[in-house]
Amino acid sequence: MRDPFLGVLMLDTRFPRPPGDVGNAASFRMPVRHAVVRGASPARVVREADQALLAPFIDAGRALVRDGAAALTTSCGFLARWQDELQAAFDVPLWSSSLLLLPELAHRRPGVITVDAAALDAAVLRGAGADPATPVEGLACGSALVRTLLEDRAELDLVDAERTVVEAARRLCERHAGIGAIVLECTNLPPYAAAVARSTGLPVHHLLDLVHARWRRLGARS
Repeated sequence: MRDPFLGVLMLDTRFPRPPGDVGNAASFRMPVRHAVVRGASPARVVREADQALLAPFIDAGRALVRDGAAALTTSCGFLARWQDELQAAFDVPLWSSSLLLLPELAHRRPGVITVDAAALDAAVLRGAGADPATPVEGLACGSALVRTLLEDRAELDLVDAERTVVEAARRLCERHAGIGAIVLECTNLPPYAAAVARSTGLPVHHLLDLVHARWRRLGARS
């Protein structure tokens, strides 16, 4: 019998994937396999919400399940928009986004840091089962990190990226009094979670937290 693994449905990108990024296998404490969905660029998923991508994501996920995936996740939090449609296509759990944590954290009044606040609309939040009025703060428009992630550039300055994410977290807390927890929408932001927690004094949650907790509940071997 094959050992179960977590299947990761990846956007079609070239930008660097440091430890902590969902695209780096070392970020996980269970066996993982990554499958790139060709043509699924950050722009098509995040800014265009291109529904034509649903079929290739489903095809890639079904191939992973046939190979033994016990659960699936993705490399883009905006896929929460299609959580229900994606999950309906599989007979294993599909965890599209860290935004699925928002209902569990509702008692703490969570806020979200995202790569693109304008694109993270009510439909994405509703897809995750979250309150569409959830406070959201985006990374600074035009920042090097945003250009790397949304324009799929090959360069990544980790020091500048950390500063950009921390600044977004501070803006979130300044603009929304009473925030009790922070959720990082973007799966490329977990490398900076510790810095955000130090800066804000708040618990910081992201996709890796979700998949490790739910994997344990599955009882799958790791």
